[in-house]
Amino acid sequence: MNNYLKKDQPIHTWAENDRPREKLINLGARALSDAELVAILIGSGTRAHSAIDLGRQLMASVANDLHQLARLQEAEFRRVKGIGKARSVVIMAALELGRRRQLVNTREKPVIRSSKDAYDCLGPNLADLQQEEFWVLLLNRANQVIGCDQISKGGVAGTVVDAKLVFRSALLATASSLILVHNHPSGNPRPSQADIDLTRKLKKAAEHLDLVVLDHLIIAGLKFTSLADDGYI
Repeated sequence: MNNYLKKDQPIHTWAENDRPREKLINLGARALSDAELVAILIGSGTRAHSAIDLGRQLMASVANDLHQLARLQEAEFRRVKGIGKARSVVIMAALELGRRRQLVNTREKPVIRSSKDAYDCLGPNLADLQQEEFWVLLLNRANQVIGCDQISKGGVAGTVVDAKLVFRSALLATASSLILVHNHPSGNPRPSQADIDLTRKLKKAAEHLDLVVLDHLIIAGLKFTSLADDGYI
């Protein structure tokens, strides 16, 4: 069916293989475009626009960038006429599930051999956040991840880190070493002087507990900085 004709026609009148839900069932989720997947979450369209039209409008509003879509707040979704509060919440919930799916599975005990390995464990979970969060990766003597804990959550400008909570997590997990991880919502992965000072403070304190701070990663979108790689540790 011609796509120009579809625009003003309800989805239920389309050929079965062109309808997003049926297409997913018959061909698998990977066969669908981002807008088609969003359309399934939206559910139904309006009198003027199909769910796919709304999905395309929403994706166009973020330049077809899923990472930007994941950063939208509820009110920002509603800028697309036809997407109300209920539909916004459904999309936000789906995006959050996708983010959580990427959180490291400590049951598999992945081995950390480089800063990129550490980034792969937590980076995708922090990449799209609009507020700063501080996490710690907990490792055993074989450099396997045995746990990961969120230490604090703040605003756009920063978050407060309590050293006692950092080491409490490590001691409870009987970790041998740890990697500090936090995000910069600004999109700039370069460490501030405060980041450097905090890292050195925690590294020194860890030595008194027979713990080793291996690295401190700063996540900014798809980019990251390793303070160990850059010589700060």
